[in-house]
Order: sequence, then structure tokens, then C-alpha cells
Amino acid sequence: MEDLSDSEVDRLRADTAGVAHRIHLNNAGAALMPRPVVDGMMTYLRREAEIGGYEAHAESTACLEGVYDGIARLVGSKREEIALAENATLAWQRAFYSLRFGPGDRILTTSAEFAANYIAFLQVARRTGARVEVIPDDANQVLDPEALERMIDERVRLIAITWIPTNGGLVNPAEAVGRIARAHNVPYLLDACQAVGQIPVDVRALGCDMLTATGRKFLRGPRGTGFLYMREDFLKDIEPAMIDLFGAPWVGPGRYELRSDARRFETWEANYAARLGLGIAVDYALLIGINKLERRCRLLANELRAALSAIPGSSIHDLGEDRASIVSFTLQDVEAREVMRHLQSEKINVSVSPPTSTPLDAMRRRLPHVIRASPHYYNTLEEVNTLASAVRRISR
Repeated sequence: MEDLSDSEVDRLRADTAGVAHRIHLNNAGAALMPRPVVDGMMTYLRREAEIGGYEAHAESTACLEGVYDGIARLVGSKREEIALAENATLAWQRAFYSLRFGPGDRILTTSAEFAANYIAFLQVARRTGARVEVIPDDANQVLDPEALERMIDERVRLIAITWIPTNGGLVNPAEAVGRIARAHNVPYLLDACQAVGQIPVDVRALGCDMLTATGRKFLRGPRGTGFLYMREDFLKDIEPAMIDLFGAPWVGPGRYELRSDARRFETWEANYAARLGLGIAVDYALLIGINKLERRCRLLANELRAALSAIPGSSIHDLGEDRASIVSFTLQDVEAREVMRHLQSEKINVSVSPPTSTPLDAMRRRLPHVIRASPHYYNTLEEVNTLASAVRRISR
């Protein structure tokens, strides 16, 4: 398989203004947008200023419609199965809160579930009498598909997991979960926020009914963008919890009719400049090749883990054997936020993941705040080693 060449990396870095004056290793938070994304959004905003918002939208209809085609190619779906949203959390909520639960119904999730999702499970459980249950992990502390299989009965109404959690490099076996969900006809909601843009995504192979993701992370799109995939056969029986005249047009006295596609989950008003930027970011990633991006990300992340592991007092907190490009670590006797402040003073961007972001996992492992470094394909081995050298100095 072909990897990104040095000349390709140089070209991609030339498209990335921020690398000229800092080392950005916070791509799991918000990646640096490439120049075509910024230029496309600025051009659109200038047209809004010059001719008006409605008029700029009408002028760019073909490009904006193309965003659905690009995302469909990215995840292996039909364009009719894609809805855009202002962020991944909203996309996830639109899917989850449209499902129906009753007393005794079971929602199965993972120990690494994102806090926002888990809180929504608890709210619905409180309202409906449903139960939230955690799928056991295997010996590597990764979701155990065999344990999931044993949990399935007629009261399981939803399997909802995070593919790659926010606090480390764990990669849950999303495809194996999908095979179980399909075999038992259980709805399957997959949070792919940290996956889309750094690993290949094929919703047919994954077997998920719903998938949500953001634009700002590994896709390198703008903040305030996200999307929902909903499988066509599943979609036809789902009415959004909230609708407006775009998702459900008024068709006569006392009557409305839901759109036939996933855009029933959208509203009439939207940030079209941001949507256009998301579409450009998707096309940019597809042009490079997702398989190339994945190999580059894993190379950099593994190099970083090796370098950090050699530092006295450094502890890596990533789980599993097949790890993604999120490296979580702590330094003995140095609080995570203090490490981040030191690194920021050296123009190295990382972030801190608090225990509250993945509460079940944090309680189970007694995790403190952890430093999160997330390299992307436009980073270099030199930058990764510069971070490790800075951490070594801080540790002393």
C-alpha cells in the first residue's frame, strides 16, 4: 500500500498556514483547516456581503448540494442518507431522541462512551423507565463482542457506542458490533467523531443504522459542522423529535409530510459558508486518500508513544492493541494542565481530557486529567520528537 511521500507532506503543509509558527498536535480537538477550505468559505462570505445571503445561497446551490455527495462517498452511503448539522452532538441528539423507549427497554453502550451521549441515555432512562447497561470489555479493555452477543434479548432496543473515545487511542470493534446488531435486528448508533478523517469508514461494512461525525477534527473542516448518516430502510420509520417546514413541509390544512430523505432532520436555516467548507474538507481528504491518511496517522502516533514511553515518569493511558492517532499520557508529579501550559509556551498545541469527558472509563481506571496529543498526516516526525523532547524537559 502506498504511503504519503515526503513531497506530498510538504505540499500539504504548504496548504496549512498554522504549521509555519507552531506545532499543532490537537487534531482530536480541532485540526488546522487547509487553505482551500478557508478560501472557499471566505469567497462565499464575500458573496453574501456583496449580493445578499439568499442570493449567495442560490448562486452556490450546486456546490452546496455537492456536499452531500462528498460525504456519501466518504462513508460509503447514498446522498439521501446524509443530513448536515451544526455539530456532531446535535446530529447525534437528532438521531437518538427520535427513537422510542419504554419501561424495561435496554440501551447497551460502552465503557468508553462520551459523557454527552451517556447523559442523554440517563435522561431518556429517567423519562421512560428504560435501562442503560455497559457492554463488558475484553482482556485488552476493548469492547468485547462475545459479551455483547450474550447480552442480547428481546428488550434490547439500542446499541450505541463510541468508535474511538475522546480520551485516548482505543478503537472499539465497530464492525463486529454491527454484525451482531444486524443479526438480531437491533438499532445501532455509532459515534464516529474521532474516526472520520483518520480511518476509512464504510457504513455498509460497519452495519450501523446511524452514524454521526464532526467536521472540525480529523476532517479538517470548520467548527460548527457535523453530519448524520441514517440507513435508508431504517430512516423510513423514524420521525425526528423536532421538525420544521424544511424537514416536514406543510402540505394542506392540518397536515405535514416528512421529507423522504435524511434531510428531514435538518432545519431551514443553516450556516452555508461553514457547510461549503465542510464539503471542501471532505473532498480534500478524499483526494489525498483515506488509506494514506490512516497509515500516516498511525506512524506518527506510534512514534510518539514510543518516544513518550522512554521518558521517566511518563505513563501512556491508551487502551487496546490497534490504536488510533490519539495519545493520552500523564507525567508523574506534574498536573496535566501545567504540562499543557509549558507546551503552549513553546508553541506546541495539545489538549487536556478531564475524567468527566469519559466518566465510566475514568472511574474504572481512576484516571486523572490526561494530556492528549493527536498528530495528523500534515505533522512530521520532527514535530512529534520535538513534543517528546519538551515533555522530557518538563519531567525534570
